[in-house]
Amino acid sequence: MYAALWRVLPGPRWLKATQALLLVLAIVAVLFLWVFPAIAPHLPIDQQTVE
Repeated sequence: MYAALWRVLPGPRWLKATQALLLVLAIVAVLFLWVFPAIAPHLPIDQQTVE
């Protein structure tokens, strides 16, 4: 999968590395801003089993 992504990105090696880094940062931002807050109410984080 990573090799296919590397082949699809245009430009020289340094540009591909920069684009890949920006892509990873964008994915992490989307996860932290929208995905994780949306699923947080459904996770049993507040339930404690140890007293």
